[in-house]
Amino acid sequence: MDAALEAELVEGQGIAGNVDRSRRRQVTLLERESWEKCMAETNGAADPSRRRANILVSGIRLAHTRSRVLRIGDTRLAIGGELTPCLRMEEVHAGLQSALSVEWRGGVFAQVLSAGLIRVGDHVDWEGVEGDLQKHPLAGN
Repeated sequence: MDAALEAELVEGQGIAGNVDRSRRRQVTLLERESWEKCMAETNGAADPSRRRANILVSGIRLAHTRSRVLRIGDTRLAIGGELTPCLRMEEVHAGLQSALSVEWRGGVFAQVLSAGLIRVGDHVDWEGVEGDLQKHPLAGN
């Protein structure tokens, strides 16, 4: 995947121009912290783009968030579930597929509920979390 500073999300479709999507898996998201933990555990140094996720976030946990709604800037994403890391991750670094399989570290897939342009630095938060609403910058990708 090539890193980008912004991407247009299309409601019910995914990222504009992206052909690698389905009705359920319109976008994929990865936590920077989970990637870094996997790299540390496997003594790796690969860039997070090697995971091939569409969006890299930082400071917000994606584990066990099925059916929750994530807001990135003005867009809204419905988390569909956990991504299963494939054997290609072993080509990136030995042991990476196994490390990514722990506790949702491989990321999540989502459907786009509200269209819009997302940019590196946009705030990311969970919809409907009163009193504990934390906003975090979009990490990139």
